[in-house]
Amino acid sequence: MTVSNEAFWHPSKSRQIAERIVVEGELVLLSPAHFGAGDSSDDTNLPLLRDSFDPTCPLLTGSSLAGALRAYLRRVTNSNHALDVALFGGAKGDEDGEQSPLIVDDAIGAPAEVELRDGVKLDPHTRTAADQALFSIETWAAGARFPLRFELLLFKHKDNTPALQALAAALTGLTNGEIAIGKRKQRGYGAVRVSCWRVRRYRLADSADDLIAWLREGNAPLRPDHSTQVCTMTDQGQPHPDDSIMRDLLRAFGAQDVCPVTLVHASFEMRATFALCGSIMIRGNTGRDDVGPDLVHLHARRDGAWRPILSGTSLAGALRSRALRILNTFNPNRARQIVDDLFGPDLQDRTAKPHASRLITAECEIDNAITDLIQSRIRIDRFTGGVVEGALFDEQPAFARQDTRLTLTVRIRDPKAHEIGVLLLLLKDLWTGDLPLGGEIGIGRGRLQGIAADLVHRDGQRTHEWRIEQTDNRLTLSGDRAQLEGFVAALHESLAAQEASHAA
Repeated sequence: MTVSNEAFWHPSKSRQIAERIVVEGELVLLSPAHFGAGDSSDDTNLPLLRDSFDPTCPLLTGSSLAGALRAYLRRVTNSNHALDVALFGGAKGDEDGEQSPLIVDDAIGAPAEVELRDGVKLDPHTRTAADQALFSIETWAAGARFPLRFELLLFKHKDNTPALQALAAALTGLTNGEIAIGKRKQRGYGAVRVSCWRVRRYRLADSADDLIAWLREGNAPLRPDHSTQVCTMTDQGQPHPDDSIMRDLLRAFGAQDVCPVTLVHASFEMRATFALCGSIMIRGNTGRDDVGPDLVHLHARRDGAWRPILSGTSLAGALRSRALRILNTFNPNRARQIVDDLFGPDLQDRTAKPHASRLITAECEIDNAITDLIQSRIRIDRFTGGVVEGALFDEQPAFARQDTRLTLTVRIRDPKAHEIGVLLLLLKDLWTGDLPLGGEIGIGRGRLQGIAADLVHRDGQRTHEWRIEQTDNRLTLSGDRAQLEGFVAALHESLAAQEASHAA
């Protein structure tokens, strides 16, 4: 039988790769992160994904990283699927989609510490733990480091410009704080930073030296003398502007004539500093019944030391519960819809279509707090007025000094005017101490006093800013007061319109 040569591989049928661009960088966790193993264990409900050869090393899969980058591109390019398709290929369900030209390697981090966190769902009516809603989750501590490696394939007879633009934009998102990775990233987990990228071009079609170099050392880490460094941070530790980072990356890619992508950041951000009044208690997994207090305030690893923190999950739970309470006062028929649209639907509601929360809360340190005092407490029998047998326990909250401060960061992604109004009402309750945070609020813990707040509204390419300050019992506001009042008015209008439709 004669077999035609056309049945076998032929150079004309290859993808004709003309160039390979390798990009490497070191990703650092700024907050704890959870990369799940997809199973549970005897010790925790949500264990971590680890390197099978060394369980002390965290594993960040290339698929998780690529998914985060693709979602970011879709969000900041006004759902321009041409860019993310050019970089990541066809999406799920696209039978005619092309293969991704971007290779994303798995990243095995250096040995890192593990933090065990407790999670609980709050009952919105009682603000206590819902029945059977307590779970534990393992996280890699802040400071864990991962070596990232990307390889972009450029083809001979194809317009590679969209792929170059998309890669530069995606890498920019990893440096400016817009991309978080892992589970519960809307609640402060998985914040990351890359302070420098290393880029090397292998011009396979035009340079025999580059072809030989790629064959010999294409899988080896890039050497400083054979790569281009792209710094993404200023001397003050802040990211460079987005367009500056993208231009530097495109120049390193050899595409200096390619225009950077215009990123659309529609958001409303509140960064508010508060004083702590009294004490705060968020239960951490550090209590030891045998040699220490039964309950200890939550601590996290920061700069090599354990520091008291306010978790993003605790803040989000309190904000959701109070938002529902506020909106129920005006219009119970509309309250649940607004809260679910902003915070994400209740996971126990099987009829609701799941989507991620657009309100993002960050973890924050509690600066200058007293954390070494132990308080003994008892439980009183409500009928006899005596001590319940076996109900003596010790706890170690975070107590306030005169200079104890917390800086809360809350951001709404793609905000509607009435949602900004909700956040402003929540800020008012936090500012006046009417919305306590954490546990044991019934005995006066978790109350704050506002000091200053910076509000930033990005609407496409426009930015509006306000600052609120409390000095000597006097509240001052800089910025357009009428515009802030308009957000609250939009909330009232939205609730009134829905109420009128129900009445009709």
